[in-house]
Amino acid sequence: MIDVPELALVALVGISGSGKSTFARAHFKPTQVLSSDYFRGLVADDENDQSASAEAFDVLHYVAGKRLAAGRLTVVDATNLQPHARAGLVKVAREHDVLPVAIVLDVPESLAWERTEARPDRTFGRPVLTRMYRDLRRSLGSLTREGFRKVHVLRGPDEIAAAEIRYEKLFNDKREVTGPFDIVGDVHGCLPELLALLAKLGYEVVRDDAGRAVNAVHVDGRTLIFVGDLVDRGPDSPGVLRLVMGMVAAGTAICVPGNHEQKLARKLNGRNVQLTHGLPETLAQLSREPAEFVGEVKTFIEGLVSHYVLDGGKLVVAHAGLKEAYQGRASGRVRSFALYGETTGETDEYGLPVRYPWARDYRGSAAVVYGHTPTTKPEWINNTICLDTGCVFGGELTALRWPSRELVAVPAAREHYAPVRPLAAASRAEKPDEGLDIADVTGRRHIDYAYGRTTVAAENAAAALEVMSRFALDPATLVWLPPTMAPCSTATVEGYLEHPSTALADMRAAGVSRVVCEEKHMGSRAVVRVSRTGAGDAIWTRTGRPFFGPALDGPLLARVRAAATPLFDELGTDWLLVDTELLPWSAKAGGLIRERYAGVGAAGRHALPAARAVLDQVAARGLDVTALRDRIELRSSEIDGYSAAYRAYVKPTDGLTGITLAPFAVLAGAGVSYASKDHGWHLAQADRLVAADPSLFTTTRRLVVDLSDPAGEAEAIDWWLALTAAGGEGMVVKPYAGLAVTDDKGRLVQPGVKCRGREYLRIIYGPEYTRPEQLAGLRRRNLGRKRNLALREHGLGLAALDRLAEGAPVWRVHELVFAILAAESEPVDPRL
Repeated sequence: MIDVPELALVALVGISGSGKSTFARAHFKPTQVLSSDYFRGLVADDENDQSASAEAFDVLHYVAGKRLAAGRLTVVDATNLQPHARAGLVKVAREHDVLPVAIVLDVPESLAWERTEARPDRTFGRPVLTRMYRDLRRSLGSLTREGFRKVHVLRGPDEIAAAEIRYEKLFNDKREVTGPFDIVGDVHGCLPELLALLAKLGYEVVRDDAGRAVNAVHVDGRTLIFVGDLVDRGPDSPGVLRLVMGMVAAGTAICVPGNHEQKLARKLNGRNVQLTHGLPETLAQLSREPAEFVGEVKTFIEGLVSHYVLDGGKLVVAHAGLKEAYQGRASGRVRSFALYGETTGETDEYGLPVRYPWARDYRGSAAVVYGHTPTTKPEWINNTICLDTGCVFGGELTALRWPSRELVAVPAAREHYAPVRPLAAASRAEKPDEGLDIADVTGRRHIDYAYGRTTVAAENAAAALEVMSRFALDPATLVWLPPTMAPCSTATVEGYLEHPSTALADMRAAGVSRVVCEEKHMGSRAVVRVSRTGAGDAIWTRTGRPFFGPALDGPLLARVRAAATPLFDELGTDWLLVDTELLPWSAKAGGLIRERYAGVGAAGRHALPAARAVLDQVAARGLDVTALRDRIELRSSEIDGYSAAYRAYVKPTDGLTGITLAPFAVLAGAGVSYASKDHGWHLAQADRLVAADPSLFTTTRRLVVDLSDPAGEAEAIDWWLALTAAGGEGMVVKPYAGLAVTDDKGRLVQPGVKCRGREYLRIIYGPEYTRPEQLAGLRRRNLGRKRNLALREHGLGLAALDRLAEGAPVWRVHELVFAILAAESEPVDPRL
């Protein structure tokens, strides 16, 4: 059995004719194997052209590096008999922090020569093979010294044929361990505070016959994780070690090493280390313990793994933190970063190293929890958090509950050790800036999110960046954008392009059994964020721009805030994000109406009566112009309908006078997304706002329909006909169950389909669109692209709400919002 790490660079070593390629085909995927012959063919059109070997291996190493960077097992099929050739592979492995593994195929020279002679593409002589065999014999004893972490030698064809590959996980891979966890910051020998914290977390401490704490068990089966630095400076490092070692042995805790444990182990092994930073105190305390216990401590520390990847890859724990590129990797460089972090090479005014603020640049999807650098208050920075709150220096001992992300802390009994640098100064010095990075949004990018994966094209990103940089709100405020909405399938009812029967049929086809038909307000989409204090309040358009400007937005938000005050208390939140429509349409789109619509209507109303008058004169002279006059009359009635359609949404406003908001969904609050709430709940909250300020808020009329009830469907059609006859735009049909509804295959369902009125659609498709020949052409409209775009934007928006609720860093929310805006640059028929 050949044990190979799941992520490794595997070098096959053997002379020509030893069966390396056959072995590779038998045990590895074709895409995992990089053959030197193949790469010689790529660069020289001849796999046997040895003069191209240098260039071929340059390309091979490059491809191997790309695979390893992506976390993919890579196998190199070459003779690999020369030390310099193997050194290049070990270098590539180390550059990507993976383990190099050698599998040697050792067959008799005579058998290899027999196989080589049988291959017409091998034209070298026996002396060349003899030299290869001699190189192989010399290599066998040096592979480990060269850096290969595992060396497997298969001797003879029988052993090679019987070989089996068994993949082994790296020690740091505990993705199958899902918790829940309680992650404890740097203890530094503070046993009383640790016991107090465990009690507060709900753990029952187990003691030995001497009354010493040797284990702790949680009634709900939670697991403790210690981020290292268990020892030094505090009053009882042996007691902390005894408890943690007992828990790890019992399986109730996991521990990663800190730099203080590393230094202690070196001292216990007789190495020459500086007796500073609390180590003398620990050594004095250990001197009073049995030698057997001290030996167990040394063994325990030496067995600790640099970091762990847990909970399906969602959580990484390392003493000093860990960059994304190092997570789940194994090398001296990874271990060093996990233990000590990264420094700039400078020292501060206290003589301590200045640490590089790696968390500022972190963009990984896994949360990184660490300690090492004392701070007065743990804060999430780019999905990372430091739990060292300086207990030994008189601060607190802090734990993070995972996955709830709740912080639990107990105060230090006293200052056990005077810090070289005050805690407040440490917090100021180490806290990184959480600013955005333009690299997060530029160029072609692939975004993975909870509801799928999307690609943002470079040209779409450029268009979105133009809007964001010149017009949009601060990304910290702009946490959500509404998705586009697709129309219902094209109607077959005579005279209609869209009809409720097809809208309801669309939802039924998606597996939805109950819908809510909501009045579609003809206005301007407005997203509103309001808080108790007014901090961060804003109202923005569907493209992220401020609505009216500070002079009007401020008073408008103040009224919304006043109306929402009862909801703050009832929902237990300090802020709310509300999806609304601002009415009338003319309040925001007055210029558009005048430039695009009113001119058409005015021209028709002036030109057509004149044309009719001329035709009347012609008819008076005895010419038959009946057909032409009928066309003019039809055109006049169409222009009248067109003008009436847009005039229905034009109303006088003066400042905020005449402005109303029609709310229909409460999207999120502090630490929560309301996407799972049904539309009955959302509309009930909207009604609360209407009741609180009926002069500002407008009711969204609705009708709930059971799609298995024909009478309910007929009622919905009649309701829509009445709405649109009275000048309404139409309705939106939504799954009643909520915003995040999926079908039986787990795919998102359209959040809603719009069904617009017959007369309203004159604004969209032109005055004459209802003519049979026009409708026939429009019925061939393609809705697929619009529907896909709507689903993509909807999924991105839901994921943004989820990340907002979990307290994700600004950039993780913003990349989704930015992707929604970029999607708006997709070439889709704007009339849809």
